[in-house]
Amino acid sequence: MNLPQTLGELRRSPYSESRLRTRRVKDELRENLIARLRDGGESVFPGIVGYEDTVVPQIINAVLSRHNFILLGLRGQAKSRILRALTTLLDPVLPYIAGCEIHDNPYAPLCRECRDRLEQCGDATRISWLAPEERYVEKLATPDVTIADLIGDIDPIKAARGGHELGSEFTMHYGLLPRANRGIFAINELPDLAGKIQVGLFNIMQEGDVQIKGYPVRLPLDVALVFSANPEDYTARGKIVTPLKDRIGSEIRTHYPATVDEGIAITAQEAWVQRDGYELRVPNFVQEVVERIAFVAREDKRVDKRSGVSQRLPISVMENVISNAERRAIHNKEQVVVPRIGDVYAAIPAVTGKLELEYEGEVKGADTVVREIIRTAIASTFDTTYQGVNLQQVVQWFDLGGNIQLQDSAAATDLMPTLGGIQGLMERIGALGVGSKDAPELQVSAAEFILEGLYAHKRIGRSEERVFSAGERPPKRTEQRVRERDDEPPFRNRRPFN
Repeated sequence: MNLPQTLGELRRSPYSESRLRTRRVKDELRENLIARLRDGGESVFPGIVGYEDTVVPQIINAVLSRHNFILLGLRGQAKSRILRALTTLLDPVLPYIAGCEIHDNPYAPLCRECRDRLEQCGDATRISWLAPEERYVEKLATPDVTIADLIGDIDPIKAARGGHELGSEFTMHYGLLPRANRGIFAINELPDLAGKIQVGLFNIMQEGDVQIKGYPVRLPLDVALVFSANPEDYTARGKIVTPLKDRIGSEIRTHYPATVDEGIAITAQEAWVQRDGYELRVPNFVQEVVERIAFVAREDKRVDKRSGVSQRLPISVMENVISNAERRAIHNKEQVVVPRIGDVYAAIPAVTGKLELEYEGEVKGADTVVREIIRTAIASTFDTTYQGVNLQQVVQWFDLGGNIQLQDSAAATDLMPTLGGIQGLMERIGALGVGSKDAPELQVSAAEFILEGLYAHKRIGRSEERVFSAGERPPKRTEQRVRERDDEPPFRNRRPFN
């Protein structure tokens, strides 16, 4: 479809409807949302997982109410992604006067320059078109942001060259907010914005006008304002001033995935897992262990809950796990990339940088804390599959003196004979959906998971070099030794008092 290029062509097109001429951006979002809800065949926010019954209905209510709204939540809860997804509710194209910095409506321009151009050119005025993503302006709030950055400033050079007074509209240099006119303006981490800068947003949100350098400039901007913030930042780094909070229509709380399955779905969607040249097969138990690391960390007392554990953690861990498995496949010339539990331990660098530790955790050290978290995640995953399954035969093999070293760099074909020699081990991998006819890489991964699960439950031992052996158990006290100890005088080995 050829889009009109002049105002005259625009007047003769479907875009000349009176409804489209005067419709504001919040009405546009509302109408397109209603159409999507009526259709019912498409998710309101594609790619947003786990918020279907909690966050999304509240956002829908805010849009239907034509509210400016704020998303409150800890890091890694998809706040920025949701705000950017609002562009899917905008029209596919939007006409504006070509060359206008604030994307003026051809039928009702705001800036003086565009009004003068319409008087001079009339129907010959050139028209340009905006795509939805061009109508989204985002700013990360930092303490050094100024009013000039957000709203604009007087440009004395323009005044001198054009012979204008400083208070003239021709001397204005527009900030981000006017440049978001007829679109969505998002401010991330709102509490980090200085209080006096937050005050500058009052009139824009309520009355639609601004003041620049003390000169009142009437700019009835058409913009939907949305914000994001970490609720802990209200006291940690800054706060949202009360009058601004009062002008925000809806306050919506986000959250981490409620179930492991939701977390797995998010990680599978976001992680870069498709690698060129090699077939990739990620076992379900590896996916679950990776996801449970985040769930365990969020409950661990040594991890700062005010900071939160970002959903980016399992995403980064999964990418590192696959990369370690990929490195092993390249080195051993294997055709299939299959991650193992050993690859999860190799991904510790993807975890330590994403955890803020309490004092107790700092004393123990990040690596130690993360290893214990991984071990707990393995134990929980192991229970979902092998709860009640008799693995005593495998444990007995180690109790009788057996041991095995599983290096994460070893090829699957090299480990298969040794693993096959562990009595009862390979017969138990079927519970994981792996059979004797599957690739050796899958069988080794499943067998290693069983050994790691037994180690996590302290039924067998393992060294830092990943040598599995009999677990350390306290020696049993014989009846004779108990009797001897009971007969011993309590102060037999002490020197008498002087």
